[in-house]
Amino acid sequence: MPTATRHLSGPPNTLGLSLRAALPLVPGASRLPFVAGGGRQVPDVKLELDGERLDHARLTAYERVCEFPQQRAETLPVTAPHLLAFPLHMALMTDGAFPFGAVGLVHLRNRIQAKRPIGVGEPLDIAVNATPISAHPRGLTFTIVTTAASRGEVVWEERSTMLHRDESRASSHRNGAGSGGGQRATAREPTETARWQLAEDLGRRYGSVSGDRNPIHMHALSARLFGFPRAIAHGMWTKARCLAELEPSLPDAYSVEVTFRKPILLPGEVAFATAVADGRTEFEVRSVKDREKVHLEGTVSW
Repeated sequence: MPTATRHLSGPPNTLGLSLRAALPLVPGASRLPFVAGGGRQVPDVKLELDGERLDHARLTAYERVCEFPQQRAETLPVTAPHLLAFPLHMALMTDGAFPFGAVGLVHLRNRIQAKRPIGVGEPLDIAVNATPISAHPRGLTFTIVTTAASRGEVVWEERSTMLHRDESRASSHRNGAGSGGGQRATAREPTETARWQLAEDLGRRYGSVSGDRNPIHMHALSARLFGFPRAIAHGMWTKARCLAELEPSLPDAYSVEVTFRKPILLPGEVAFATAVADGRTEFEVRSVKDREKVHLEGTVSW
């Protein structure tokens, strides 16, 4: 359990936090006490924000950019509470005591457990904390744990595992040391059910709704500063888009876990495929041009 709890009076400003997240990239800025990267361990703190809800305009924009069905029940998409939690994620990772800068972290995995449908406009109490650092073949990882509660009942949980890359560890891994995430064992070969054409401005459109304005998603020019030839799609957009495709066949309560394999360059075309087994649905997103390139693998279980 975190030793300290901070109750926030309102959601932090994600635009300001995005600018603050970029400060560790400025030479010498990491010496400043309010700039992330100065700590040695993940702060043992929980951030809490009560009574949060998505307003109708933002929810509509989110459903549109992620292509959720237009005619759907008066409940939130299962990924929507992430939008309410994201400002707290950023506040946690931009704190001066945090050991890594937020820009440059890699989202490895995301798991959401939906315990029941959440009504549109239902107020949620959001709590966020991060686990201690763990070793990984490519660097160091930590997991941001989020819960959303309604009237004291936890109705939604999320675990986002993040990687801080360490080139010395990555080199050892490439030379045969350690073990990475191998290919998932599937019950059967996934069947392609859809192809998605992704526009160049997808990152900017999703960023304006989600508040996630990481420069690798915004524009080719800013993405090149981080080694990408073009902007890349948000991982949480990709997960939401998959669930928008699957939503008509999903039960009221389930868990969905994804592993982010390879970035999706924008613009681009990807294929969505599924395989159904007893009590679960496996799915993946692959490149259309290079069928060996898997962008995302996921499993829904209930």
